[in-house]
Amino acid sequence: MSTSKTILITGASRGIGLLTARELARRGHRVFAGLRDTAGRSKDVANELVQFSTALDHQIVPVELDVTDDATVVSAVARIEQEAPLDVLVNNAGIMPVGLTEGFTLDQAKELFDVNFYGIIRMNRAILPAMRSRKSGLVINLSSAAGRFGMPFFGLYCASKWAVEAYAEALHYELESFSVESILVEPSGHGTDLVVTAPSPSDEICVSQYGDLSNGRDRLLGMFKGMFDQEDSSTDAGNIATRIAELIEMSAPRPVRTQVGHDMGVTAVNEAVAPIQAALVNSLKPVYMGETVNA
Repeated sequence: MSTSKTILITGASRGIGLLTARELARRGHRVFAGLRDTAGRSKDVANELVQFSTALDHQIVPVELDVTDDATVVSAVARIEQEAPLDVLVNNAGIMPVGLTEGFTLDQAKELFDVNFYGIIRMNRAILPAMRSRKSGLVINLSSAAGRFGMPFFGLYCASKWAVEAYAEALHYELESFSVESILVEPSGHGTDLVVTAPSPSDEICVSQYGDLSNGRDRLLGMFKGMFDQEDSSTDAGNIATRIAELIEMSAPRPVRTQVGHDMGVTAVNEAVAPIQAALVNSLKPVYMGETVNA
């Protein structure tokens, strides 16, 4: 195994975040598990993680962290940095609204982006100064196959993940000279509780005007649930945790994008876009690096 690293994971109370915390602890890394309300609704998970860590003779430290709250973000990062330099940040926290796109209110859209997008910005702005100063660090941003496609009934979710894709890739280029990496993991559908906790549109009048199409949400969620119930190994969310761990233990440079699970055409999109993206960045790099000479 590679050298043990200090890692912070957001949204570690369930799903991919929880599985990743356990996987990294098994591998001997020190994990700070970001949880909301560690003294209340996340208390049982916090205790479970401590017991799990103790049994393995490794350390998982639950830490109070809400990516929508500036104060807890700053305090969590400051606490970790006092104990040990943070090597890796895994931006995992997220929600997945499903339903007719028009039916989601502006307030719902703001709530989604506050977690899925602005939450990542808060976390990165809290930790990147220290990583840049040390000229070392890795930020793994959980995107989705939905970050490469526009899909019916996933309009807001796709929009938030598209935003994450653009933001994380821009940082990837900007942080290069500091030896800090910003990369993306793009899972397809996996058996997590995102399906059963997916928020629905609040504007019921709008939704009703779509007629039978308004039942599309339930049909799609039913399809995904049926797929996950088949216990197909390709939809096991543990695969994502394993891939995240492999990326952490990989030597730089790491791939900007890593797809996990059913491909859904994501690899083809990534491969088609990569040379176009590279050409654009290479044409701009001499300018923003100050390498051009004015005529």
